[in-house]
Amino acid sequence: MRYMILIKATADSEAGVMPTADAISEMVDYHEELAKAGALVNANGLMATSHGWRQKYEGGKRVVTDGPFAESKELIAGYTIIEVATPDEALDWFKRFPNPYYGADGEIEMRRVFDLDDLGDSEGVERFRKLDAQGKSGS
Repeated sequence: MRYMILIKATADSEAGVMPTADAISEMVDYHEELAKAGALVNANGLMATSHGWRQKYEGGKRVVTDGPFAESKELIAGYTIIEVATPDEALDWFKRFPNPYYGADGEIEMRRVFDLDDLGDSEGVERFRKLDAQGKSGS
């Protein structure tokens, strides 16, 4: 089962304040442990919303808005995806996640990622299975 750890944005991350060398070192230590355990799927920081867009669906139409966006507490600044055997193992890794806010107060979140088996059987799910197999085979 896969889980995603979500790092919430702050005013500093939205302003482009970069982590210290010590903070980067602590984060890479944690991710190296995940990799050695075979649990790391992917991890990345996200640039500020000034480098992105939002798309809103309303009344059958799409409206695209350029960043930056207000309310940094509702934004994501980074993520780590892990794959583990049990929810308890996921929680153990989550509790060990280093403070991504360089010692300041903040909040991270972890949620389980849907697997295709969770979605039942349908033609669309089978098409996703084929896409997933193509992605893993590199073709």
